[in-house]
Amino acid sequence: MKLDWFVKTAMLMTVAVLLGIIVFRPAIHPAPVMAQGGNPYPFHIEPGTVSLRKADGTTTWGKVVVDMRNGDVWGFPMKAQNTPYPVYGPGDTSKVSHPLYLGRMAFEEVRPQ
Repeated sequence: MKLDWFVKTAMLMTVAVLLGIIVFRPAIHPAPVMAQGGNPYPFHIEPGTVSLRKADGTTTWGKVVVDMRNGDVWGFPMKAQNTPYPVYGPGDTSKVSHPLYLGRMAFEEVRPQ
């Protein structure tokens, strides 16, 4: 009878210790966050809107987006200043902003000092 009580107590303590490890592990060793790691969104969207120059020489308001994987810079026309999303007139059916290629940032040339 004593051995049975000892085995049950040991099993209960083992379960309690293992559950404690599972519960307190995230508090002791938290998982790293991916704020600027590029996964799953490898783009940096500049705040606000700027004047974008199209290939035909005209300008429009839009958002600037940098692809952090390769340094490509894209402009997304917004048709109105200070709007965070595409806004079009009442006759326009599409509310999709198609990108304009603006250039490239040469990230590979940056050297720490």
